[in-house]
Amino acid sequence: MFALDASYLALLITGLGTLFLFGELLVNMRGLFGILGLAFISFYFLSSVSPSMFVIMITLYVVSLLLILIDGKLLNDGTLTTIGAVTMLFTVGIAAEDWVTGLYGISGVIFGALGSFLFLKVFPRRKMWSKIALRDQLTSEEGYNSMNESYQHLVGKEGTTFTDLRPVGTIRIDGNEYSAISNGQWIQKGESIVVESVDGTKILVKKIGK
Repeated sequence: MFALDASYLALLITGLGTLFLFGELLVNMRGLFGILGLAFISFYFLSSVSPSMFVIMITLYVVSLLLILIDGKLLNDGTLTTIGAVTMLFTVGIAAEDWVTGLYGISGVIFGALGSFLFLKVFPRRKMWSKIALRDQLTSEEGYNSMNESYQHLVGKEGTTFTDLRPVGTIRIDGNEYSAISNGQWIQKGESIVVESVDGTKILVKKIGK
């Protein structure tokens, strides 16, 4: 086992390792960044722990990356990404010989992860991250359905106000209650209304005869 000469080298090595590994996740480099990143991270762990512990540390680190990858490909809600990131920081920190080196190593992971986003300015983004970024417009024309689209059938329907609309309140149509808003009018409870338009969760109504 060989030791790092200075704690700041932990910052450099973990920073470069994370830079390339996260870069591979963000942009398609056909595994080149992944190999470079894994080499730097392996060097860090080999410099810090015994060979037997190296297997455990590198396994935890790779599992952290897999969690982030699974989130990007399947879940797209950021939960596994958060768990993976925390596990990664913990693994790098606990592998260090002392707390100072551990802090440098953790800082390297953070700086490397942030720096990897610069690759997006040069290389094409992997398609899986477009879902998390919500770059696609989620419309019925694009093949998506929203829960609120069911409100579209209310346009033109008549009902009554279940509560006062001042201007927000509750209306009743066909026995069902909905939150609605009037177009600047205060409409008392029990008045007849008609749905003028629906925009997402916003149901705009007006008093009949007005």
